[in-house]
Order: sequence, then C-alpha cells, then structure tokens
Amino acid sequence: MLVKWNALWRLMRFDRPIGILLLLWPTMWALWIAGDGSPSVKNILIFCTGVVLMRAAGCIMNDVADRDFDPHVERTRCRPLASGELTVRQAILTFLIVMLLAFGLVLMTNALTIKLAFAGAVLASTYPFFKRWTHLPQVVLGLAFGWGIPMAFAAETGQVAAAAWLILLINVIWSVIYDTLYAMVDREDDISIGLKSTAILFGRHDLVILRILKVLMVVLLVLLGVRLQFGWPWFAGVVIAAGLFVWQQFIIVNRDRDACFKAFLNNNWVGAVIWIGLLAAYALDR
Repeated sequence: MLVKWNALWRLMRFDRPIGILLLLWPTMWALWIAGDGSPSVKNILIFCTGVVLMRAAGCIMNDVADRDFDPHVERTRCRPLASGELTVRQAILTFLIVMLLAFGLVLMTNALTIKLAFAGAVLASTYPFFKRWTHLPQVVLGLAFGWGIPMAFAAETGQVAAAAWLILLINVIWSVIYDTLYAMVDREDDISIGLKSTAILFGRHDLVILRILKVLMVVLLVLLGVRLQFGWPWFAGVVIAAGLFVWQQFIIVNRDRDACFKAFLNNNWVGAVIWIGLLAAYALDR
C-alpha cells in the first residue's frame, strides 16, 4: 500500500513542485492586481490550494495521454503509468477526485468564477492530447496554466478586466518559453516516437525564436506596468527577470540537455522576481 501512495504522489508530481510554482506566480500576479494590492485572504487560500490541485490534475491527465509514449523517453520511462506501478483506471479515479476537490473550492467563490472554472476544467483535461495534433501544445498549456488569471479577477472583483487578458497573454508567451526549454530536453525522443512540440517546430531557429519571445514578454510586462501606473519596483523586477532570461540564453547556446533543463527550472525565479516587484510597487504606493 505504501508503494501505491508513493506512486500516486509521483503521478501528481508532488515530488517535483516546479510546475506548481510556474502555475502559482501568474495566479498571484492576477490576485494582487485584481485586489489592488490587498486580495482577500479567502481568495488567496482558495487559489493557492486550487493551483496545487489543478497542476496535479493536469499531470495525471498528461500521464494518461502519454502512457504509450513515456516508456520510450529516457526522462519519463519511470513514471507510474509508464512503469506499470499504477493502472489507467487508478489514474482516472485520482483525476476525478482531484477535480471534485478543486470544484469544491470554486463553489466558495461566485457565479462568474464557477462559470470560468468549467472552461479551466476542459483545458486541464485536454491540453496533454494536443501534442499529437499540433506543434503548439505549449500555447494550450499556457492557457491551461493561466486560466486562474481571469478566475482570480472574477473572484476578487466579480468581473474580468482587460488587464486580466493582458496578463493571460503574457503567461501564454511565458509558457511557450519555459515549456520549449523543457521540450528541448526530449526533442530527439519526441521526434522518434512522433510527438509534436514547439522545440521540434522551431528546429535550428529555436534560440532566436526564444530570444524574440523573451523580448516580447518583457515589453508586455513593461506595458502592463505603464497601463496600471505601477511604481519603480515593478520595473526593477522586470529588469531582473530580463537579466535571468539573458542568463538562460547564455547557458543553452549549445542546446545541452542538462543546460536546457536548468534554464527551464530558472523560470521559477523569473515569476518570483516579478511578483516581488509587484508587492514592492503596491507597498510603495501605500
């Protein structure tokens, strides 16, 4: 039984919290902006818990979708479904339980947030399958990982302001950036088994396209700060994030697998410094 619990823990990726953090940061940006620097404690608790649950649900469905591919990829062959530790039935049952828990959280918000949650559930359930049909599954991942942004605005204000959609766009671009780095680790394996990704689509132009996307994200973050009249700490955070992007580009110049994975992990700090800049901007404005 202990082995099963360990396998379920790994199925939901609780042993690798990086995905939780990458989902958490843009949700926190949205909550603080929607709450004008003082979001309700209730919504903070709901959305932090929801982030953990929805990331777990997405990981479960990802492993269900990739159960026939993961055994052929070096990085994923030991996942619980790929190795046979768990059955598909057990994974689906766990997914449904996690989704029900997440829906229970949403019921503590308001009608608009509940309506948006249904779209979020569809995105979380389907995005892993897009790598079979399109080279842009990272775009769908960005929408799935970022859907907490309009939901946060809805929960805090009862409506979804234009700023929410700008933040969602920023998050989609960011998701393409960090998940392309992640996909570059598996590029050769994915090509051999017929899966699709932006890393494969970009090919030898990957470094240039990543550079362009990072510049675009920084420009949009500056635009968001100007539009919302943030103080200098926000822009300082954006500058530090830009510096981290430059460092990422430097270490992946040879497309080494370990370096690409290291650059992927570094995006946690990109999200963190932007949030710290946001907190400081609101604190300065008080």
